[in-house]
Amino acid sequence: MTSEQIERFFYENGYNKISSNLPEYNFYWRKENQGITVVFVIDYRREIYISADQYAHMKEKIAGFFRAKGEEEIHILSLILSTDIQKAKALCVSDSFCWMIDVNTNRLIIHENQVDDFYGLKKILEDYMTHMSDCSGGYYAEAEEETLGSKERNGEKWSRERIAKLPWVNICLVAVNVIVFLICTFTGELLYNKGAFGVLEIAEDRSYYRLVTSMFLHSDINHLFSNMIVLYYVGEIVEKKVGHIPYVIIYFLSGIAGDIFSMGYELLSGDYYSSVGASGAVFGVEGALLLLMILHRGKMEHMTVSRLVFAIAFSLYCGFTGSYVNNAAHIGGVLMGFVAAAVIVMLCPGVRMRKE
Repeated sequence: MTSEQIERFFYENGYNKISSNLPEYNFYWRKENQGITVVFVIDYRREIYISADQYAHMKEKIAGFFRAKGEEEIHILSLILSTDIQKAKALCVSDSFCWMIDVNTNRLIIHENQVDDFYGLKKILEDYMTHMSDCSGGYYAEAEEETLGSKERNGEKWSRERIAKLPWVNICLVAVNVIVFLICTFTGELLYNKGAFGVLEIAEDRSYYRLVTSMFLHSDINHLFSNMIVLYYVGEIVEKKVGHIPYVIIYFLSGIAGDIFSMGYELLSGDYYSSVGASGAVFGVEGALLLLMILHRGKMEHMTVSRLVFAIAFSLYCGFTGSYVNNAAHIGGVLMGFVAAAVIVMLCPGVRMRKE
């Protein structure tokens, strides 16, 4: 469990953060009926060492900080993140208000001489850590086991972690779309006839695979470029925030939802046509980004909610005023992307405020 995950955990549970001059030491506080509760977080994984006296002095300084603000009831719990539990235990041995997190196993450790709960914090912290473990197959595992023996000394070498941070799913999706378009350029109508989406085509031969294949076909170079340029930039942000597998789910669910909305429109209007393009999936990725930006308090990656809403609205407007544009697929895609991202955040709360 990383310090970033700890930070979002406390934010989500109503705590306020006060940073120290050193990034390894932070504390979070919340007003309770009984007074002020403070959680003093020590990131003890780095090459630092503090003595028992220094540790006690820091806790007293935190208490003094709140006393200076007129608070009388101050309750402080230390939370130590470490890969070396024996090292962390040396700080906690004489402090009954001290818990440890073994970041190697993502496990909360509370010894017999320490309080077994702190204003209901134990259960929600353990539940959160369980969710983080369940969702560790996301974008990067975020275990950050930075031991001396495994840490790369050469800054120019790419570690496995850095490679894992690449938005390789998004890169592959863009590449597949481009390759398929090049194949179509040399094979004429073959792939379009076999892969384009339309109610009549599916009704004739039950070729449900068209719900997926149509996402990788584009009518011309301009159609391909407009979709891929948006997917490349927006998709990279979303994949970094939600993880590889959730991003794949969002992409394909949005594309399929776009085709289903298109199918509904065809059946209701009686206007039957064949359609191709990744627009439904791309709009879904934009819808997912909108949800994530709302959770990130309206701004993320130099983009604001208002700008993204304008971009989506403008794209929809251009579609409705243009010719031969499958607007139903756009609407279905953006709605599915938003909903899918919301479900993923609910099931895997760690993606809510993930940092690169």
